[in-house]
Amino acid sequence: MAKRLNTKIIFHLMGLLMLCNGVFMLLASVVSAIYKDGVTLEMSFAGISTTLLGTLFMFATKEHKKEIKKREGYMVVTFGWVFMTITGMLPYLFTGAIPDITNAFFETMSGYTTTGASILDDIESLPEGILFWRSMTHWIGGMGIIVLAIAILPLLGIGGMQLFAAEAPGPSADKLHPRITDTAKRLWLIYVGYTLAETLLLKLAGMSFFDAVNHSMATLSTGGFSTKNASLAHWNHNPIIQYIVILFMFLAGTNFVLSYFAFKGKIQRVIKDDEFKYYFRFIIAFTVISALVVYFQANVELSEYHPMVWGEGESAFRHALFQVISVVTTTGFVTADFTSWTTFLTVFFFGLMFLGGSAGSTSGGVKVVRHMLMIKNGLLEFKRTLHPNAVIPVRYNRKMVTENIIYNILGFFILYMLLFIIGALVLGFLGLDFETAIGGAASSLGNVGPAFGQLHPLANFNSLPDLGKWWCSFLMLLGRLELFTVLILMTPYFWKRT
Repeated sequence: MAKRLNTKIIFHLMGLLMLCNGVFMLLASVVSAIYKDGVTLEMSFAGISTTLLGTLFMFATKEHKKEIKKREGYMVVTFGWVFMTITGMLPYLFTGAIPDITNAFFETMSGYTTTGASILDDIESLPEGILFWRSMTHWIGGMGIIVLAIAILPLLGIGGMQLFAAEAPGPSADKLHPRITDTAKRLWLIYVGYTLAETLLLKLAGMSFFDAVNHSMATLSTGGFSTKNASLAHWNHNPIIQYIVILFMFLAGTNFVLSYFAFKGKIQRVIKDDEFKYYFRFIIAFTVISALVVYFQANVELSEYHPMVWGEGESAFRHALFQVISVVTTTGFVTADFTSWTTFLTVFFFGLMFLGGSAGSTSGGVKVVRHMLMIKNGLLEFKRTLHPNAVIPVRYNRKMVTENIIYNILGFFILYMLLFIIGALVLGFLGLDFETAIGGAASSLGNVGPAFGQLHPLANFNSLPDLGKWWCSFLMLLGRLELFTVLILMTPYFWKRT
């Protein structure tokens, strides 16, 4: 018989996560006080309540066995995200910014999963403290509050490898250091460094400091929450700002391990990385296709949708590049309604929702490495058909990929597409039209943000029925934790003591 679940450590870590969440809320209340937006007291109360609740959980379970295995790891990650969302919606409820529980839960889950889908009709009317907290949920979820917890776990005498495996269950298992806690610290250092760098550049380019901080947090987390109703289209008159955001969206969609190697001077490891090469080539190819269609065929006036700051050609290229990187990295910022360009580009961007950024990045979606290995394996099937007795392995970064990894990737992709179909069917059953249903399901599962139909890039998700918002919230969680982490809890053999 297997050992029973170590429930005390699960609740202990839930307390730790809520404690961290409360501290971030108190930081948002400081921002509220600085800007004197009138909700400082309510923000502080939400932060104090969450901090006390987390402390209570930790105190009640302080006598626990300091051992965490895979089953506990999966439960901590999944329920950790749910607990973070439940406590994270308190600032919205206490301040009255989003008084409805369904809407508050949706907005918070969208934040932590870095989806960027919103139910808010007038973002610019919100208090600064709430806007900062909204962006902060992105930033926390981006690298993963679990990775942050791993960096703290040594203080508790707990190893964190199982948590890291559940938080980042992709096919890549790169580690920067033998100790997982040092890995987490290095990732967070890069994450914070990029955020500070983008904030500085956006400020120098003409954004206010407050907008620069918020958009930097949303960019590096590949989230997409903006402080403006028009998102990055608000700065269509300033191409420099949009190019800065493009650069950091690209970096956020790249494996953070490669950023570490680049900073260490190991540029060759970045250039020769198979996934990075495909990721870069995909973006270039998709941008060229989009820009040419926008310039020559788009059924819009370039002067209307793309202010001719540096000429029509540059505007077409910039907006195509921006939207391609935004959708591929699942950031979700928009500079225009790309669903109004042409029917071809509407279908084109729908397909890009299933691509995703690199493994080891903050982006959602299927991930480039999975597509790459599936394509390689599919092409090798022709050789295997002609030479049935030959051993023809799939290679990644000049190393042989085991069959188990290929089976895992194929299983993931089949499950992902099945969940997309089920997701769209449920939304269709709730009364949404075909375009809205498939767009909402693809966007939620891929953590993209903007969708199609009623959920087009210049609209929001407030038109969804309440059941639709809960369903999309579930899809967001599934996508953020890459399916298996959540779904394994729903299998009977997970709970069997065998």
